[in-house]
Amino acid sequence: MGRVGAAGDNAAMESFFSLLQKNVLDRRSWQTRDQLRIAIVTWIERTYHRRRRQKRLSGLTPVEYEAIMNTGVALAA
Repeated sequence: MGRVGAAGDNAAMESFFSLLQKNVLDRRSWQTRDQLRIAIVTWIERTYHRRRRQKRLSGLTPVEYEAIMNTGVALAA
């Protein structure tokens, strides 16, 4: 986080919530909060985290990183 009024302050969270709204919230109406909660958690765990490139993984997605790590372990054995 930068100073108040800095251009990039909330850019990451605004992007995340925009994707969440487009991919989960606006897709249908939800009868209960539990249904919505489960849909949000499922979307985050199955879609968002698996496809988002992460700086700590050298710009790879978690799925790509795991594939590389698992082939390295298999070759070492």
